[in-house]
Amino acid sequence: MPPVFAHGRLRLYLLKLLDEAPRHGYEVIRLLEERFQGLYAPSAGTVYPRLAKLEAEGLVTHATEGGRKVYSITDAGRAELAGRGGELADLELEIRESVSELAAEIRDDVRGAAGALRREMLAEASATQTRVEDESWKAAKEEMRRARHEWKEQARRAKDESRRAREEAQQARRQAKEAQERAREEVSRLAAQLQEQLAKSGGMLGSLAGSWLGGGSAGAGGWGGAAAGAAGPGEAPRAAAGGAPAPEAADWAADVPRTGDPVRDLDRLLDRFRDGVRDAARDHGVTAAQLEEAHAHLAAAAAGIAAALKPSR
Repeated sequence: MPPVFAHGRLRLYLLKLLDEAPRHGYEVIRLLEERFQGLYAPSAGTVYPRLAKLEAEGLVTHATEGGRKVYSITDAGRAELAGRGGELADLELEIRESVSELAAEIRDDVRGAAGALRREMLAEASATQTRVEDESWKAAKEEMRRARHEWKEQARRAKDESRRAREEAQQARRQAKEAQERAREEVSRLAAQLQEQLAKSGGMLGSLAGSWLGGGSAGAGGWGGAAAGAAGPGEAPRAAAGGAPAPEAADWAADVPRTGDPVRDLDRLLDRFRDGVRDAARDHGVTAAQLEEAHAHLAAAAAGIAAALKPSR
């Protein structure tokens, strides 16, 4: 007889049965026998050790009811079952094939028994023509008729089970595909949500610009002074509005090397500016008042820099 379950597949099918409803060990055995239309029934020595191993792995748990252990699947067991949806669908097909093979073996056994019985009855009929032998022959014919009927009934049940297994496998594939689609949608939703959060966080990063570049207590005028003191390409930093040197402007980004390409050097300075503001926001946090103040600072700085970059007439 070919194996009904390949290696490790009975374990997966037990998780499926427990995912349908909590069950005790004998109920699991009886349910397997029903699924195979009586063609296969695992022994207690097959089922109970596997249930115990599943419990040891944290995939199932049990509660005692009426002196019996009733097993239930855990969240970890459901997670493994969901992650092996495709394998479960293949298992349903394997079960269908196993049922067909078992039915074929039974059919062959019935045919062999019927053939042997017919040969025996023919030999007995040839040896004697007595009434008793005639009655025996009739009984044998009736037995053969019953055997053929039983074989047809078993074949019908195997065919029905095969059809149901095929339908369940198709349904399992559809469910697995739907689960994958839902997972992709959830990933897309989370990615969009993360992008939205990053966009919101990006709007808050400028709140500490005054603290980092122009001094946390400086107003919009301080930023205007920093903008006024910005140097052109290759020039030394200009003085602030009051004529005094701007130490912050002079020291800021002094470690950023110049490449000789003004556009590239400006990109580097902007990157340094953005990183500094972002680090300050991350370290100190941002309040609503700081956000408004940073908005004003950034507007003034943007206007000053844009004016500095305009070609002189």
